[in-house]
Amino acid sequence: MKKILLLAAAAAGVLVARKKASEGRAEQALWAEATDSLKRS
Repeated sequence: MKKILLLAAAAAGVLVARKKASEGRAEQALWAEATDSLKRS
């Protein structure tokens, strides 16, 4: 039973980490787009 709970907690942690990483990449892309348009002007 403890192994199942540990596995579930680990899986939840991986999902949260993956979501945060995805959000970070999206924000980085947004900042890159915003700063690139300033350099072209």
